[in-house]
Amino acid sequence: MALSYKARRRWSLVILLVGLPLYIVVAISIVALLDRPPVLVELGIYIILGILWALPFKSVFRGIGQADPDAAKPDEENRPDA
Repeated sequence: MALSYKARRRWSLVILLVGLPLYIVVAISIVALLDRPPVLVELGIYIILGILWALPFKSVFRGIGQADPDAAKPDEENRPDA
């Protein structure tokens, strides 16, 4: 079942405000368990983890920055019926 535009907007907000900070803490904990690898390796780990967190949520974030496709267009609201 596909999520509506409003539901995707709400879920994207929850993911960004709650899920992303938790994921950052997990990523930092993973790197800390490796006993501070060299800087370039650490940077590579953060880049990979930074990309991996967004892949499962790609469908939720797609089109969120656009106008609501389900909303009536302004010219349709003010048109008299013919």
